[in-house]
Amino acid sequence: MENFASISSTIWQSLIPSLNFSGLSAPIKDPVTVFLIIMAIMLVAPLLFERLRLPGIVGLIIAGVIIGPNGLGLLARDNTIILLGTVGLLFLMFMAGLETSLDDLKYNADKALIFGFATFAVPMVVGTVAMMLLGYNLLAAILVASCFASHTLLALPVVSKLGIMRTSVVTTTLGGTLITNVLALLVLAVVVKAHQGNLTLNFWLFLIPSLVIYTLAILWGVPKIGGWFFRRFGHDEGAEFIFVVATLFVASYIAQLIEIEPIIGAFLAGIGITQLIPQLSPLMNRIQFIGNTLFVPFFLISVGMLVNPWILLQEPQSLLVSGVMIFVAIIAKFIPAWGSGKLFGFNFAESMVMFGLSVAQAASTLAAITVAYQIELVDQLTVNGTIAMILVTCIASPWVTNRWGNKSKSQGTKSPNQDIQKESTGIKPNQLPRYRIVVPVANPHTEANLLQLALILVKKTGGTLLPLHIIVDHQGEILPSAKTQQQQLLDTAETIAHAAVAQVEPIGRLDDSIDKGILRTAFEHNANLIICGWKGFATYRDNFFGSAIDNVVRRSTIPLLITRFTHPIQTTKRVFLPILETDLTSLTFLRTLALSKILANELKASLRLLQVFPSRNFVTDLQIPEIVDIPKDQIQGNFVQGILKILQPDDLLILTHNGDSTIPGLPILGITTESIARNPKQISLIIFHFPRQISFLEDDATQLE
Repeated sequence: MENFASISSTIWQSLIPSLNFSGLSAPIKDPVTVFLIIMAIMLVAPLLFERLRLPGIVGLIIAGVIIGPNGLGLLARDNTIILLGTVGLLFLMFMAGLETSLDDLKYNADKALIFGFATFAVPMVVGTVAMMLLGYNLLAAILVASCFASHTLLALPVVSKLGIMRTSVVTTTLGGTLITNVLALLVLAVVVKAHQGNLTLNFWLFLIPSLVIYTLAILWGVPKIGGWFFRRFGHDEGAEFIFVVATLFVASYIAQLIEIEPIIGAFLAGIGITQLIPQLSPLMNRIQFIGNTLFVPFFLISVGMLVNPWILLQEPQSLLVSGVMIFVAIIAKFIPAWGSGKLFGFNFAESMVMFGLSVAQAASTLAAITVAYQIELVDQLTVNGTIAMILVTCIASPWVTNRWGNKSKSQGTKSPNQDIQKESTGIKPNQLPRYRIVVPVANPHTEANLLQLALILVKKTGGTLLPLHIIVDHQGEILPSAKTQQQQLLDTAETIAHAAVAQVEPIGRLDDSIDKGILRTAFEHNANLIICGWKGFATYRDNFFGSAIDNVVRRSTIPLLITRFTHPIQTTKRVFLPILETDLTSLTFLRTLALSKILANELKASLRLLQVFPSRNFVTDLQIPEIVDIPKDQIQGNFVQGILKILQPDDLLILTHNGDSTIPGLPILGITTESIARNPKQISLIIFHFPRQISFLEDDATQLE
């Protein structure tokens, strides 16, 4: 893949010397000037084309045509452009994998398989027949048809911007893309071996098993290694980012070693590691920011620099070959998208989104046709037609996706997770309270988990994070070191919030005690939620006289999330919510269920309900239609023993607490909670505390009707 671009550039230069503008002046070589031109294009081209009601990425492609060696010749498509363009392509596929939920992919697996085979088979059949009618031999016709079958998800930034990445139609298209690209690349490998006379049994014995083993190893190994790394080094944000990028390129490199296209490895790496990166986390924001603002635009510009629109004017036969290839590429991708959409019950707008995403021909197509030209299986006219097809489809893809994506956004189906959230809680996303969350920060080692949890809720509801550090006034001298530590902790919290693009108001205060400082801050800043850490147990002194947590629980008039994390929150695999029959109709349970669903969704973990029944009144299942779609486990008898048999170290248990434990000598959060927290399994806990006098529950009654 690394040399196909330079070979293609040489082909174009030899084809049309009379029509190439690059001879007007030597391309700019100064690195500062080159980078300045590219940065100017990245800034101006999307803004200009969006004003013309065209997707911004079309502007980047056309700008690449204008400044490239086949346009004004300002820049040469040298090794630097090729390198950054390749990185951009891998980042594009990697981010597609990050946006792909394994649960959504499993839920839409049958649709992805059907669409993947359809969008491979139709172009293969139509393309082979069309090229043979133009006089191509069978092997050449099959190879060109495989170019029609593969596609590049060029319009992914469009659907990401529209907020429809996790809809059923996009998830189906992503899964189908993986299937059709793998099959198309297999066809390329088989045709090349057949043309060279090397299609032997050893080829099949190596390729198919290595592909299967590689896929399983990436999807199983990346989460395992990533989970270990995040648990060990999760406090270092720079190390997390480097690890993610290294995972991308290691997976892509190994794919090359077993003769699989690197973009397949990048996509699989994204799917594998997405379980460890919450969607609204600072790490995910950094990856998307770097990719969407730097590397992906480099790829789009580099694709434009490959296009030579003047080649069509040199030979009339080029127009015929190009016209046929463009027509076949569009029709052969529209038919499976429209047919699959009808079969799956998608509306026309959703079917057009599938078509828009799958019609673009770029990297895989160009790589395949370059290999074919190298071994003299196709001629220069075919290469010319391929470039013309790339130009048309790369412009059509984002335009179609943008136009119909807006309509599917309001009409289309939601992801299964969104459906379950709405059905199981009765709470619509826009009816959640706009959280103003107070998060006391005192320990740098626990600060990250508390802030991560708060940021998920803040970003989900458009709220504000209120990190708080309190210096206790002991009626003595306030040391400068205490003020310095306070500022450092608040600066860290503010940096994390800004990295996640969340509103933040850091608060530093001097107060009589920790608990009074928390309660006064919540009152003064109109907070409606407090998130605080818990050591997991209470001493006898705490039980009789009250710790800071105990006093906040007793006196708070707003809900609290009391947390104890034994592992980084992003490595959570399962979220468990225990329920009793009496809980099912209470507003407390519905609010806790809504919170649990949000956390599971954003942490890309599975949500499971734990049904708790006394031994004599054991029933087989809940007969509540609102939560019937959520997986359930059942516990009969002793709650603590039963729950500890089910939970694993990477699980998160959510409990509900009503705040009635006022008996001196007993833990305010309950003996059951402490028994679970003290267990050697080291279970992560969130206790959702609702004060009895809370006022917003009545407001929720109207929201939940």
